Amino acid sequence: MAANNRRMSGKKGAQVGSGGQRRRGLEGKGPTPPAEMRKGHKKNRIANVKAKQSAGRPAPRGRGGKGTSEMVVGRNPVVEALREGVPASTLYVQQFIDNDERVREALQLVGERGGIHLMEAPRPELDRMTNGLNHQGLVLQVPPYEYAHPEDLVAAAFDEGQDPLIVALDGVTDPRNLGAVVRSASAFGGHGVVVPERRAAGMTAGAWKTSAGAAARTPVARAANLTRALEAYKKAGLVVVGLAADGEAEVGDLEALGGPVVIVVGSEGKGLSRLVGETCDFRVRIPMPGGAESLNAGVAAGVVLYEAARRRA
Repeated sequence: MAANNRRMSGKKGAQVGSGGQRRRGLEGKGPTPPAEMRKGHKKNRIANVKAKQSAGRPAPRGRGGKGTSEMVVGRNPVVEALREGVPASTLYVQQFIDNDERVREALQLVGERGGIHLMEAPRPELDRMTNGLNHQGLVLQVPPYEYAHPEDLVAAAFDEGQDPLIVALDGVTDPRNLGAVVRSASAFGGHGVVVPERRAAGMTAGAWKTSAGAAARTPVARAANLTRALEAYKKAGLVVVGLAADGEAEVGDLEALGGPVVIVVGSEGKGLSRLVGETCDFRVRIPMPGGAESLNAGVAAGVVLYEAARRRA
């Protein structure tokens, strides 16, 4: 009876027999699982991202926040913005304005596009709105741009069954360069452009005009921290390629451009920042036999996007 009590007690100790554990330990683990099921493998990360999409992620766009509203001031700038399809909410026209050709064209374009409010305002009110700028009686209000979230660009590519092709801008402050990059990304099948939230160009009226309408088709995402956004892309299976004058390889030799990739373009003067450069998987250079020291961001992005499109064709 005492022996039974000892066996029923909760004390730890060696038990009689192995319960089959030794026999099972000698058995094989079966065939190697496919790459999509092996934790840490690039294909496994891509499969996980796709699974999240099919599980019902929120609709793309809008989660990157909004920009600020903008005023386009002056007759020629207003007419050019309306011609290029820059989004607009209201056209303010000065009372008793001299009705010249540019004013008539602005009014005609607003009528043709639709969805733009037409408001008449006294000159002192327009002076106040524009902080005393020479508005010439025409002021166009551009609504805040709705930025995408960086993850939405990858999700959209996977939803289309394509390898993501994304451009990230590091320290590019000229809106015209941003517009040019958006235009190149659209031309060569890119899935979007990422810009930092601070100290970087945003989607202003100038960027819209330079994009020549491509901004309506190619989303621009805004990242609170560009380095963390690039690290998230790497976890999703993308290769991060940075452009640098002293890059270890030439663009034409980089096979990674044929797969899921994010191309990082720095500013014309300073290039890539230190942290962004350290995050890149590859740093590549564009050969320039003519001897130029550097290319602006729009041209550099176009060259690399063309090479990526060529490899994917």
